[in-house]
Amino acid sequence: MTEPLSLLTALLLGLFGSSHCLVMCGGIGAAIGSQPGKSPFLNVFAFNLGRITTYVIFGGVVSVVGLWLQQLQTEMMLVMRSLAGVLLVLMGLYVGRWLMWLTHFEQAGQHLWKRIQPATGALLTKQDTPSRLLLGMLWGLLPCGLIYSTLSWVAANGDPVMGMLSMLFFGLGTLPALFASSLAARSISTFLNLKSIKQLAGALLVGYGLWTLWAIWH
Repeated sequence: MTEPLSLLTALLLGLFGSSHCLVMCGGIGAAIGSQPGKSPFLNVFAFNLGRITTYVIFGGVVSVVGLWLQQLQTEMMLVMRSLAGVLLVLMGLYVGRWLMWLTHFEQAGQHLWKRIQPATGALLTKQDTPSRLLLGMLWGLLPCGLIYSTLSWVAANGDPVMGMLSMLFFGLGTLPALFASSLAARSISTFLNLKSIKQLAGALLVGYGLWTLWAIWH
């Protein structure tokens, strides 16, 4: 996979998959944006910076694991790249709202989240910027099928630097919708939730996934 196209794909995944992010993070984002004290923008920025930081860290970790597996056995590279192509197709089908299998991945992380959630409640009552940042980092661990699948796709690349950058771009892609939700700018959310926009983005991702599979096996 060429680097610019991989980063663009990660950005599109975040941007057009953000309707799901609104369900998972929109409520807490709106709560943070409406709290008194510091400016709403600063509160929301710190929260999302923490959330994206968690994505970047995990992007680096899973890429190191992917690289190790590929070095362990040459055939693993073909397997993991094929998995990346399949996941791109599934993500495209998810974004286009044609097939919602990715939501099943969220069930796998529920046990861990039950242990983390009490800490998020305590941090939500605090209004200082470090608490907002830490809250965002913990919220980045919220079980999300789209994030899990994106991390699996990143791991298949086996490149730690690109893995971190890809998750950074994925996180940046989610920002417009979450900022719009948090700061009451509904026009962006409305545009991203248009059925035609979702289906166009989904079709592009499915096409990229199929192209990835074709390039591997031909």
